[in-house]
Amino acid sequence: MEQAWQQRTELLFGEEKMNRIRAARVLVVGLGGVGAYAAEMICRAGVGHLVIVDADTVQPTNINRQLPALQTTIGRVKAEVLAERFKAINPDLELTVHALYLKDDNIPQLLDSEPFDFIVDAIDTISPKCFLLAEALKRRIKVVSSMGAGAKSDITQVRFADLWETYHCGLSKAVRKRLQKMGLKRKLPVVFSTEQADEKAVILVEDERNKKSTCGTVSYMPAVFGCYLAEYVIKRL
Repeated sequence: MEQAWQQRTELLFGEEKMNRIRAARVLVVGLGGVGAYAAEMICRAGVGHLVIVDADTVQPTNINRQLPALQTTIGRVKAEVLAERFKAINPDLELTVHALYLKDDNIPQLLDSEPFDFIVDAIDTISPKCFLLAEALKRRIKVVSSMGAGAKSDITQVRFADLWETYHCGLSKAVRKRLQKMGLKRKLPVVFSTEQADEKAVILVEDERNKKSTCGTVSYMPAVFGCYLAEYVIKRL
């Protein structure tokens, strides 16, 4: 039965494809600048079951680019802010919220908790990112991963690629190195930018969890990465 708010999407894709989208289960890990937009676009496309994972709270520095970040949501858990938003978009959405940091010991448990049709990786720290990707690849669960959107500003250089063919991206390089060490050199679809990072926009930090540096960002860039991830998932469902 067509939902009134999904009418335009069904007009584009047709009933059969919409029913596939409605039946799908998608896991989105990381709800920052990139992941929150990916999750919302997947939600608005009509995916019936969504699992979102992030333990971070909204900080003032998030407001320039992150979907859940408002002056009125500072201090709140991003996953909970987005859960309210997604249920307001689609009250019939089956939504599971995990406000937790992913670590090596809880990733297998999460991936085995239900049969996912797709995983969206929007984690920006190397260790949990690579472990999630490795476990997804081992289980042959379809996955698409975001590389670095920081210190870049040209949306015309955003691309889909296999991880092993990316360039001008520090995060890609680090992920390749770690996965190679883990003995995993399998094809992995990613979103990245061919633009050279602006070195002046990168500073070293000591007070951020799991991060040695932070990058300058602009409102639209992570959102574009998120939209690319959502398109990849929706088209393949």
